[in-house]
Parts: sequence; C-alpha cells; structure tokens
Amino acid sequence: MHLGMEVRIALSVDAMDPPAAERAARAAFDRIAVLEDVLSDWRPGSELRRLSSHPAGTWIAVSAPLAEVLALALDVAHASDGEFDPTIGPLTALWREARRTGRPIADADREAASARVGHGLVELDADGRRVRFARDAMRLDLGAVAKGWILDQALAELRRAGVGAALVEAGGDLVLFGAPAGTHGWRIAVPRSLEEGGDTVLVLTAGAVSSSGPGEQSIPRADGTRESHVMSARRSAGAGDERTITVVGDRAAVTDALATALTLVAPDAIAPLAARYGVRIIAGAGVRSRSP
Repeated sequence: MHLGMEVRIALSVDAMDPPAAERAARAAFDRIAVLEDVLSDWRPGSELRRLSSHPAGTWIAVSAPLAEVLALALDVAHASDGEFDPTIGPLTALWREARRTGRPIADADREAASARVGHGLVELDADGRRVRFARDAMRLDLGAVAKGWILDQALAELRRAGVGAALVEAGGDLVLFGAPAGTHGWRIAVPRSLEEGGDTVLVLTAGAVSSSGPGEQSIPRADGTRESHVMSARRSAGAGDERTITVVGDRAAVTDALATALTLVAPDAIAPLAARYGVRIIAGAGVRSRSP
C-alpha cells in the first residue's frame, strides 16, 4: 500500500535469479515510499504539506523532486487555462470533508477556499529550487501528477537493477517497458463505454497509460446534483459530467496530469491540449493491465 492505494509491480525476470528480482522490486517500492514522504498531500509531515506553514511572500527551499513535479503541474495549469491547477488543495480538503460527512460544501466555505486557489498565486524558481506563495494558507495538491511521476521513478529503479521487462501500476495509472518472455509486449485493456462493451487492448513495450474520470467518487451538492473528486480550479467545483479520458504517452507523470486536465477542459480544447503534450487519447472508461 502506497499513495493511498495498492501499488502493483509485475516483472519478467527470466535472466535474473529470484533473489535479485526480489531485491529489484523492493528497491522500487522503497523509492516509492521515499517520494511519498515528499509529495503526498495526505501526510501532514510530507514536504509538500509543510509548505503551507510558511507565510506569504517567503521563498521556501524545496527538494529536486518537488520542484520538478510542481514545474510540470504549473505548465499544465497554464496550458489548460487554469482548469487543472496544483493550488486546488483548499478545495480538495473541503471535498474530502464533505465526503466524510455526507454534507454538501457550504457556499461560504467554498468561496473562502477559492480565494486561496490559483496557479498565478504561486511562483516557482526552478533553477534555485524555491517556491513562494502570494497568499497565506495556500495548499498544493499534486495528486493529479505526483502519482504518475513516482511510478516513473519506480520503473527507472527497476531498469537500473537489470530487470528485462516491468510494469508498475497504481489506480488508474501504469507505466511499463520491455516485453514479457514469449510475448510482443504488455497487454493493456481499456474498457469501452457501457454502450459499446468489451475492451480496447493495447500491446505496448514502452510508455504509460492513465485514466481519469468521476467514477464512483462524488459528493452531493445542495441542488441535488453531485460533484466528483476531479476538481476544476476555475469553477471551484468538481466535475459534474461523466467524461472519462484514457491517454497513452511516454511518461506517467504526463499521462497522469493530462488524463485529469482533459476531463476538465472544454470539448474543443481536448485535441489541442493532447497534441501539445504528445499524448494519445483512447476512448474508454478506464484502464487495467492483463496477463501477457
């Protein structure tokens, strides 16, 4: 269990003895654990959460992983015209509380949280690895990009260990390389819509696949509708439609972020945004790996 969910590593290790394969997997899981302490929005003691304790206008030194992930998140925020936004933390905190209690978010609470949200309110000095906020009590939530980035790092650890083929999966994200023995690649099933039925099956030897959408995670609104955990910073609310996006790309950090961003932007912005980041859209309702 990492990142608030089960993380699975599948290895094809014909050329490795079992102890070496076990060490490789353990090293990858250890890397995930270290990065979770840096990037987790859930852990009060993580480096990410500690940023909120600093007053506005103060430059805060950050680690290389945090600077890199935040840079990508801010880039996607700009490209999506602020629909995707790493400063959404105050609103996601309200969403989690509403899910726990079953009560809608109060308008006054939403308005107060929204005043502390906006990617233009955070400044990143990537070269100097430091961050500062324009307002007090801001809170970053990198959940829509950090998970993919961490999976990329775990896969790199497996490559360094000499693994011939591997797949790392967590939630709606997976990243892979190589081909298991006797196959042409890893088989990835993307379920089609309920109307179409069945799966679209991809056979990949490198890359990442991510899926995002409202799914089963939603909370009630006062008007009787529901809003999902996929939150728009511009609208200060979770998505209300059923759009689910699955994307394929080179890195899980990018596919993770784009899968979320593409569920939020206007329909006519989907193709240009996907093209900007070099991801391919696969129509479907989710993603899962299959046995070779």
